[in-house]
Amino acid sequence: MKDLTKYRNIGIFAHVDAGKTTTTERILKLTGKIHKIGEVHDGASTMDFMDQEAERGITIQSAATTCFWRGHQFNVIDTPGHVDFTIEVYRSLKVLDGGVGVFCASGGVEPQSETNWRYADDSGVARVIYVNKMDRIGANFYKVVDQVKSILGAKPLVMVLPIGEETAFSGVVDLLTRQAYTWDDSGKPENFTIGEIPADMLDKVEQYRAELIESAVEQEDDAMEKYLEGEEPDLDTIKRCIRKGAIKLAFFPTYCGSSFKNKGIQNVLDAVVDYLPNPTDVKPQPEVDLEGNPTGEFAIVDASKPFRGLAFKIMDDKYGALTFTRIYSGVIKKGMTVLNTFTGKTERISRMVEMHADDRIEIDSAQAGDIVALVGMKNVQTGHTLCDENHPATLEPMVFPDPVISIAVAPKDKANAEKLGTAIGKMVQEDPSFRVETDEETNEMILKGMGELHLDIKIDILKRTHKVEVTVGAPQVAYRETITKAVSDSYTHKKQSGGSGQYAKIDYTIEPLEAGSGFVFEASVVGGNVPKEFIPAVEKGFKTSIHKGPLAGYPCLDFKVTLKDGGFHAVDSSSIAFEIAAKAAYRQTMQKCAPQVLEPIMKIDVFTPDAQVGDVIGDLNRRRGMIKEQMTTHGGVRVKADAPLSAMFGYIGDLRTMTSGRGQFSMEFSHYAPCPKNVAEEVIAKAKEKEEALRAGK
Repeated sequence: MKDLTKYRNIGIFAHVDAGKTTTTERILKLTGKIHKIGEVHDGASTMDFMDQEAERGITIQSAATTCFWRGHQFNVIDTPGHVDFTIEVYRSLKVLDGGVGVFCASGGVEPQSETNWRYADDSGVARVIYVNKMDRIGANFYKVVDQVKSILGAKPLVMVLPIGEETAFSGVVDLLTRQAYTWDDSGKPENFTIGEIPADMLDKVEQYRAELIESAVEQEDDAMEKYLEGEEPDLDTIKRCIRKGAIKLAFFPTYCGSSFKNKGIQNVLDAVVDYLPNPTDVKPQPEVDLEGNPTGEFAIVDASKPFRGLAFKIMDDKYGALTFTRIYSGVIKKGMTVLNTFTGKTERISRMVEMHADDRIEIDSAQAGDIVALVGMKNVQTGHTLCDENHPATLEPMVFPDPVISIAVAPKDKANAEKLGTAIGKMVQEDPSFRVETDEETNEMILKGMGELHLDIKIDILKRTHKVEVTVGAPQVAYRETITKAVSDSYTHKKQSGGSGQYAKIDYTIEPLEAGSGFVFEASVVGGNVPKEFIPAVEKGFKTSIHKGPLAGYPCLDFKVTLKDGGFHAVDSSSIAFEIAAKAAYRQTMQKCAPQVLEPIMKIDVFTPDAQVGDVIGDLNRRRGMIKEQMTTHGGVRVKADAPLSAMFGYIGDLRTMTSGRGQFSMEFSHYAPCPKNVAEEVIAKAKEKEEALRAGK
């Protein structure tokens, strides 16, 4: 069995452009995993292996790799920074024990840093802070430390101080050992010297060192007592205290450096070993029943316990589907059969691999604490639990946010139509924040995602990876129609053209109902003028007609038809005749009932920083939104409103522009409401154009 204390499952996360992927490349080079460094700006980094990542210079999907440092195994996940891909950060943090939060020394704590930090807090993940790009113009380590305190509400524990800043940055001073690490300009990480602290930094080093030791000894009463009596604890005691505080999230050990110039990375790797938890240090994963309620049991990280694993990512590549799985307890071996508690089905483990970005190393077994990829699993999806079939259990599942933007796509021809379904199926499995549905009215395929860039990338993957050509359009709003006036009317259907004829007469009233009532039919015929056997046909005629309203052809809601009287012919009357009469009566009378167009109103929940509340509310008012509630929360304000769906397309982009990327929102259907006159006229005109175009096409 492997020694779990030598394991570190860590993620690297940050805002776009803080240097996460560059930092990961340097870690791989230092640990001997790669021999040539690939640069993000050249589109050649190891971890950004998708075409779209290389071209755009951003990370889109989290990539996993394994490397070693000081006899410890690191399972490293490099996550995306762009707000549209936070789902990748969330699901990675869910299965990690520790993380390295990378901040840009000149940009500081940026909007996406806040989101990622919040996710890490929610997941209880211990972190080391690394302030990168110290060689950049405008770099200021102390400013970033202050921002971590003020914006994130976190306590950074400063472990090193920079020697110089911007172009003069040459190394760091280790506060614990009082040693200066200085790199030369060769760009080689191993070319550093350990020497004396620069004279002009002595006072600052002592000041920050005292703060560091005071914060550390608070974690142990014995160490605290000795320190208050004037005795400084030894180095091992201080490190032990820092480790305790870091795992409890009392503070976050903070480092700085320049990944691009290969300065300061070793200190961060040492910190991962010294201060971040191993799999046995973190709280065991809670188990739940099939309804998602806690059972009180836990998956204890122990190789001798029954097998428990959580599938946290599905990736489809040229060799087949890969199911990334974090093993929480027990052992998994090639050839073993495991139970998927979500589907209730068993699957055989035919192949298992250890991933290094898009390369793979075949392995025969893995144990608690490992992160591996299982090849060829058929029915496993993100968040499913895999377990020992003789000891079933379900781990706490992942909860994914609902998509906020959608577009319509259609295949360019029949050949692409066949490929589209398969490709979309694979993409939905890979990404739980990407959803697909078919609009039953327009028959369009609607793709839903977390933002415009998210969907833009999906269309690109469809075209390049899956070779499917599609046309992309805006989705159509599902309008409805209703009536506002009651009308009593009569209709007679007569047809005589040789053979048996058709005859049906109906007298009826059509009247509006309250919103949400739907369609109601009632018969109050007396005296048998409409025989009972024909009444269901009248109801059917009206019911099948409601799918096309009188104004723009949208389904008609909330009205009642009462059949009051009528007439029949002993020979020529039939169910068909009465059904035809009802359909014609619907077309004749609905026009007279003062019909109106209804539009879907959405329930909007917007989070915005305090400074932009006015802008956000003003923008919602311009979109015909009605503000319902404002709530002050940690770091900002939540605005709840109702707004028409037609005015909300493109909102996520505008919101992020208004709030410098900090704003977030969710949207769900609330109810239908009458359209303003100008909007209704536009909807009716478009419907007529579409109908004429269809007629011309025929």
